[in-house]
Amino acid sequence: MALAIMGSGGDAPGMNAAVKKFVDYLYDRGETPHLIYDGLEGLIDGKIKKAEHKDVAGILHRGGCVIRSSRSKRFYDYEYRKQAYENLQKNGIDGLVVLGGDGSFRAMDVFSKEFPVNFVGIPTTIDNDIYGTDYCLGVDTALNTIRDALDKIYDTASTFNRAFVVEVMGRECGYLAVISAMGSGAEVCVIPEVAFNRPVAEARLKREIANGRNYILAIVAEGTKKTQEIAEWIEKDLGFETRVTVLGHIQRGGAPSSYDRLMAFEFAVRAVDHLLESQRSNKVVVYQNGHFDLLEIDTVVSNKYQLNPRHLAMLNILD
Repeated sequence: MALAIMGSGGDAPGMNAAVKKFVDYLYDRGETPHLIYDGLEGLIDGKIKKAEHKDVAGILHRGGCVIRSSRSKRFYDYEYRKQAYENLQKNGIDGLVVLGGDGSFRAMDVFSKEFPVNFVGIPTTIDNDIYGTDYCLGVDTALNTIRDALDKIYDTASTFNRAFVVEVMGRECGYLAVISAMGSGAEVCVIPEVAFNRPVAEARLKREIANGRNYILAIVAEGTKKTQEIAEWIEKDLGFETRVTVLGHIQRGGAPSSYDRLMAFEFAVRAVDHLLESQRSNKVVVYQNGHFDLLEIDTVVSNKYQLNPRHLAMLNILD
């Protein structure tokens, strides 16, 4: 069989590890791997190439994605989706592995309903906002990048008696903010899923300041759009000189952690195994409660990811 792999949407650490394992594992199985360059745009334009070992040599430790990715407005048009399908046929592609997030899977859901596309998705997004999986590829590396930045910011905050408001990524999901706040001991965490209880937080911080607290670290998820508001509140009402740091796209880059490399291998092997064994598949590989499984694409895209309530309780974020 001939299978192809592509990236779609935002990049995440571990994509190259998944691409490498996909190619190497297919050759081990005696099958033919193909690479699709530039994501959905490349699929539309026919940027499909039979993979050789040299194409994936030395990429395991690299961040980003060597086959690149894209967000495609053209893919919303049926005629371009038809063109994409015809390109798969021209290259004899029997199955497709897609490294992507929620938007990518929604696109593939439409695509696979219109054309007989045999595809398996690998949840790949640092936002960790895909329904049905506890873990998405790239999350561990992103969390370690954030942790490193927060540790350094804490050094400055405690030295100069300042407050720092740090904005992290995650779109409309507060996962990165919650886990980073837990791991850094942040005093404030603001996420989209739960309304920030400012009076309660203010009363608690004022008690701590009266008892000697001389710095504050606040983690704000980008989806709240409250970064500046929180900074102004801390400076005005709590009396701390306050600095804002937006971590931005450094959270997506960098060499993948050992855990993300391992997860990339596991995701890729399970995606390939399923495609080789199934004549018709519209699945997403998921990781739940320490085990890998496959969910129907309809189930994944029709439900919304929920934060773990235990994590929210640990932060007292439900008060």
